Amino acid sequence: MAVDATMPTPVVSAPAAASDSSSKNQTSSNATASIANNFQTFLTLLTTQLQHQNPLDPLDTNQFTAQLVQFASVEQQMKQNDQLASLINIEKGTLATQALAYVGNTVAVDGSKASFDGSATWNIKAPKDTNATITITNAAGQTAYTGNFSLNQGNASFVWDGKGTDGTQWPKGTYTLTATGKDSGGNNVGISTEVQGVVDSVDMTASPPLLSVGGQTYTTDQIRRVVRATAN
Repeated sequence: MAVDATMPTPVVSAPAAASDSSSKNQTSSNATASIANNFQTFLTLLTTQLQHQNPLDPLDTNQFTAQLVQFASVEQQMKQNDQLASLINIEKGTLATQALAYVGNTVAVDGSKASFDGSATWNIKAPKDTNATITITNAAGQTAYTGNFSLNQGNASFVWDGKGTDGTQWPKGTYTLTATGKDSGGNNVGISTEVQGVVDSVDMTASPPLLSVGGQTYTTDQIRRVVRATAN
């Protein structure tokens, strides 16, 4: 039975990614040009209105001020929307660049499903020393392996070689690990699980970009660690 419950390999921080600002799209440019044209038209009409006022019925000062304030507010809102759209484009470019930096790296992400192809690795974290029961099931919900282990407080890696409890070799596929534990007083202990695998591709068409790890997709904010590769 080649099941190993050991401390995880050393980890390194995620690689930094340079930001890449995006230019404004054509729609934003058209909107800016439109509001500028409307502003010039408004000034022309306003000047003409002032020049041709009826001396017996001049333009009401309150109405005049309200018109200026209203138009200024609309113009500012349009410019603000344009700037927000530009910031969103910059953020999208930054997220895409960060996602590409993970390709080829081994990462640990929140989750319990891992792809088995020769071996599968999960990271498990116990808040205190506990006696844990670890169960691995296939996509159909069948129990492939179950076993009892003593876990120390903190992180540990669980590597499964695909052999069931009875020694039967299970085929390639997606498997789910569930860990339940009890402390020395018999109280339940919550054990969190992470999936460890290599980022093999990035879906740039998704927003935010999706990382593919062992056939499952994750966003960059689900990555908890980048694991340094070590020689066997």
